[in-house]
Amino acid sequence: QVQLVESGGGLVQAGDSLKLSCAASGRTFSSYTMGWFRQAPGKEREFVTAITSSGGRTYYADPAKGRFTISRDNAKNTVFLEMSNLKPEDTAVYHCAALRQYYSNSYMYAYNYDYWGQGTQVTVSS
Repeated sequence: QVQLVESGGGLVQAGDSLKLSCAASGRTFSSYTMGWFRQAPGKEREFVTAITSSGGRTYYADPAKGRFTISRDNAKNTVFLEMSNLKPEDTAVYHCAALRQYYSNSYMYAYNYDYWGQGTQVTVSS
């Protein structure tokens, strides 16, 4: 069992930066691939980025490339999402999630993830 708690969301202006954190409980955090997804009002949840259990590989959706950076600290059971040059279209609830079985492109799909946090709201004003 893994419990995830996100923090760091807020209201920012376009062009600003924000760093989200996701704290995990349990001693098996380092065995999970971790992902960030976001969901805007009226839209489906979409993949943002993921990082493998060791941190050796990272993956980004096109809207995140060049602006977002995912990282993790397995000693602190925490995964981070650093976002820069934020745009109004980045407004969404951001969720972190834990994936036990990483293979191929499984990290891209929400239905593959085993545990989810409750989310943190990010609002970017123009």
